[in-house]
Amino acid sequence: MGPTAVGKTALSLELAQAFNGQIISGDSMQVYRGLDIGTAKATAAEQAQVKHHLIDILDPAEPFSVAAFIKECQRKIEQIARQAKLPIIVGGTGFYLQALLDDFQLGGQPADPDPKIRQQWRDFAAKHGQQQLWEALARIDPTAAQKIPPANQRRVIRALEVYQLTGEKFSCQADLPQPKYDPLILGLNVDRQLLYQRINQRVDLMLKQGLLPEARWLFDQGGTALPAGKGIGYKELFPYFAGQCSLETAVEEIKKNSRHYAKRQLTWFRNKMSVTWLDPQATDFQEQARQRVNDWLNER
Repeated sequence: MGPTAVGKTALSLELAQAFNGQIISGDSMQVYRGLDIGTAKATAAEQAQVKHHLIDILDPAEPFSVAAFIKECQRKIEQIARQAKLPIIVGGTGFYLQALLDDFQLGGQPADPDPKIRQQWRDFAAKHGQQQLWEALARIDPTAAQKIPPANQRRVIRALEVYQLTGEKFSCQADLPQPKYDPLILGLNVDRQLLYQRINQRVDLMLKQGLLPEARWLFDQGGTALPAGKGIGYKELFPYFAGQCSLETAVEEIKKNSRHYAKRQLTWFRNKMSVTWLDPQATDFQEQARQRVNDWLNER
C-alpha cells in the first residue's frame, strides 16, 4: 500500500513473480470497466505477467461498497491460496484495506469490541518496537508469548487486547474468534515534495495517454450521477466538458485533489494500520522488499 504514484504496481509485479503470487486490486475505482487511465490500472502487458483480480468487474453505473470488497477479496484470497499461490493485495483505498485486515463486519462495524485498545498497542509498538510489545505480553501471559513470535505484531496485539478486555489470558481463550488473516503490510513512501512532483507528472502522462476521451465517455454516461463518476481524475474534467471552466483549470484541480488524496492516504495508513515502510528511492529497495516477504514467510 501507499499513496498514489509512489510505485506500488512495479513492486507488486516483482514480488508476485518472486514468490509465485497473484495480485488482488485494493483500489475502489479499478473495479470499473472502461476507466483504465484515470485509475492507473496495471496495463495489459503488466497484467499478462501476473494474474490480477478485482479489476474490470463492474460497469460505471454499478455501486461498489466496502462490504462488497471484503466479500470478493476474501473469495479471491481463498481461491489463490487453494492454488498454492501467494495472495498479494495492492492498492491505496485505506478504509477498504483496513476493513478487510481488521475483521470489520460486512455492515461496516469493527468486530472487535473496542478498536481503541488495538490502536493504543499499535502506537506502543511504533514508539517502543515489536520486541518490547512482545515483552509486555510475556509479562502477563508467558504461555501465549511462547507460541507467538515477536515479529507477529498482529497476533501479539490480539493477545494483549483479549487480556485488557476480559482480564483473562489469551492462552485460556482458545474459543475466541481469531483474526482471519495474518498479513505482512508493506507501505511505500517517498519525500513529500518528490511525491507531489510524481503526482503532477503522472497527471500529465495520463492526459497524453488519453485521459480526456476516457473522462468524456464517463461524462456522457452520466458523470457524477454514476458511482464511478466521483473518482479523482474524472470529476474535475466534467465542468470543462460542460463549458464551465478551462482545461488548464480542470487539470490543476486534478493535480491538487490528487496531492490532497495522497496526504489523506498516508495519514490513514500511519494511524490505522501496522505498516512496514519502505523507500522506493533506496538503491536496494526491491531487495529489501523481497527480504521482508521471505522472512515473513519463513516465520510462518
